Amino acid sequence: MVAPTAREQKAALLDDPLYTGYDDIEDDYDGVENFTNLPGASAKRRRPWTMIMLGIGLIVCLLTLTILLNPLLTPRDGPNPHEVGHSHDGEMEMGNGDVHADEHHHDDAPEVPTVVAEPEEDHHHDEDPETGHDEDQVNNDENNHEHGLEDVHDEDDHVEDEHPEDASTEQEGQNPTPTSTEPAMSIQTADPASQGSLFPLSSNLQDRYILDPEWDYSAEPARREYNWTIRDEEYNPDGVFRPMMLINHQFPGPLIEINEGDTIVVNLENLAVNATSIHWHGLYQNGTNFMDGTVGVTQCPVAPGTSFTYEFKVPNQSGTYWYHSHQSVQTADGLFGPLIIHGRDEKTLQEIPYDTDRVIMVSDHYHDSSSELLMAYLASDRENIEPVPDSALINGQGIRDCSTLAHRRCDNSTTNVARPEINLEAGMSHRLRFINTGTFAEFQVAIDEHDFSVTEVDGTDVHPATYNRLTLNPAQRYSVIVNTTNDAERSYWLRAKMLSGCFGEDNPNSEAELHAVVRYVSGPESNSKQVPDSREWSDQVPLECHDMNTTDLVPVVVVQAPERADASFYIRANFEIGHWALSRGFFNTSSWRADLKSPTLLRTIDGLTSSNESFTTTGEEPTFVNSDAFDINTEFVIQSNGIQVIDLLVENFDDGNHPLHLHGYKFFVLAAGHGYPPANLTETVDLTNPLRRDTASVEAFGWVLLRVVADNPGLWAFHCHVAWHTEAGLMMQLLTRADEVAGTVVPDANVALCDAPREELEKGSSPKDEVFFGTPA
Repeated sequence: MVAPTAREQKAALLDDPLYTGYDDIEDDYDGVENFTNLPGASAKRRRPWTMIMLGIGLIVCLLTLTILLNPLLTPRDGPNPHEVGHSHDGEMEMGNGDVHADEHHHDDAPEVPTVVAEPEEDHHHDEDPETGHDEDQVNNDENNHEHGLEDVHDEDDHVEDEHPEDASTEQEGQNPTPTSTEPAMSIQTADPASQGSLFPLSSNLQDRYILDPEWDYSAEPARREYNWTIRDEEYNPDGVFRPMMLINHQFPGPLIEINEGDTIVVNLENLAVNATSIHWHGLYQNGTNFMDGTVGVTQCPVAPGTSFTYEFKVPNQSGTYWYHSHQSVQTADGLFGPLIIHGRDEKTLQEIPYDTDRVIMVSDHYHDSSSELLMAYLASDRENIEPVPDSALINGQGIRDCSTLAHRRCDNSTTNVARPEINLEAGMSHRLRFINTGTFAEFQVAIDEHDFSVTEVDGTDVHPATYNRLTLNPAQRYSVIVNTTNDAERSYWLRAKMLSGCFGEDNPNSEAELHAVVRYVSGPESNSKQVPDSREWSDQVPLECHDMNTTDLVPVVVVQAPERADASFYIRANFEIGHWALSRGFFNTSSWRADLKSPTLLRTIDGLTSSNESFTTTGEEPTFVNSDAFDINTEFVIQSNGIQVIDLLVENFDDGNHPLHLHGYKFFVLAAGHGYPPANLTETVDLTNPLRRDTASVEAFGWVLLRVVADNPGLWAFHCHVAWHTEAGLMMQLLTRADEVAGTVVPDANVALCDAPREELEKGSSPKDEVFFGTPA
């Protein structure tokens, strides 16, 4: 019998549906026709190769021994290069001398010190009893290459050492991006492709989102600059490989940490195959509406192969925020990260002192790309059945048992995959900033045997209120203070549970609950590595699909809501089945469809400045639905002139919960309930100091009353933050202070985004309804 060649064996393996080791085959077999160690090879032909390999092995051993002994026999001349530029406590120092933020060149351009982050260290794992995975194993470079985890060195990747002196020079006849004029420093984060990974981490990936313990809250306003490159990459956050869109090879994206009053500059390069954008969730963008990042509203997408710079100042707000793509459902593909704004009075407004501060992002996760899932979700006869997540993640990390996912390419031994571990120093108070960065699932979060105090909601500091569970809808944020005063020799489970009862169908491969380990530590290392034996809270809490009860959460800064509204609008939210059995979301009679080539902001400025009557005629009221300038079927726009108080009474006729987010504002949450709102609703609400936030939910077959002081000039999206629902049409806009919008000067770079061909701008966008016309219902 003739032994099969390696290529024949490779073809046979590839035909086996249960085999997933494609990379192993490609790396080991390609170009080798008669590899003699393969099954079926002749024993006689193995012997000469054995002798040759033994000889090579002996030579390699001798060379290795020489290399290992060489440092012991050679004296060290000079410092260790790995220690240059760092203090003994590991803090990064400025790379260009003692240049202060308030020093300037003679031409008034700020002199910019550059901070470049060091590469990440390897991340170790302990054995996990549920997966059988040895977490202490550290993969070698070959394994990392095998799974697509090595840094990719692109020829065009570069990081500038200094901000160019003439970067803020205005070119004649152009509208430059506004720049900060106060003293500033520029912090440029390095792209791992050329400078190593983004953060100097410990062995715990969770540590990348610990906030700076030496942060200067009173520092002069700074210009903080970040260089981001978006790429398509294969990544396995929980072990399962899938295509993702990542910023600087990192998932989730880099932490932005700034002070109130700072200027954020993000130089974005899009090397992905799809167009994209970045929205800065919760930021007012007062005076910079064109930097809000909402495709079809404030900008055209950033086309593939192009670049764009987001630059805006962040005055008069602080707290926990985040950023994410606002093109289709790209958040589900990895484009999101935390944004923390420290307030001047942060330590005063936070009424419980704390010793450490960190971000904890909980998110649902899918093993398929958003484009594939979106096509299925929007298809005929689906009746708004949202894709059910496969996993839950904490700060982009989780772990699945690959033996239960034979239909997937899965490897849970790579260094990025692990059960999340949160190390908290014993005997201290810790601020945990929870953010639901997911696409669909509502989360319930609890720490065994620990209650906590909620001290912030969506950037609003609140008087501490004690809870043992936290419920977060998509896009919502809560800060809690937890004390590590229990038994320091034990570890505890943090339970992040997706409320699967809110899902419209089953997913047999879904794991709705993720357990992270909360360890008490003394100093830099954990006291114990044992698996927690902690007890879950025993009280029975109904898993209901709506916001947690926030009646006890009272803002520290008292702001009374206006006594009455200048205008009130009733908004019906529901899904309707139309032609070809397509289920689409509606606010009243409008289902949003973005024009990616002509955003509403640019059209509005053109219309207002040209005295187009469809934009300037207001009728008898200063606040009205503008159905003349905008097609009400696809663009529902409430327009106001001057500062107006607007009530939005949203009634939900859908069987699912809708977390409603308003760009550019915080609103007063005046009341919410189930069924129909009472007839005398506005007469019974408490206006003394209601909760102010930017994302509030209307439960299934329920209602919510929101009051907005419409004083921020611009076009602001108001939409459901279940990303699938937004793409199905649940979005409208508020055009506020239209009298001021006419004077908005949009930078030329923003306008130029729309010069890209339409087919480039629409890459990665939601499929048009016409795609499904003619399909069987």
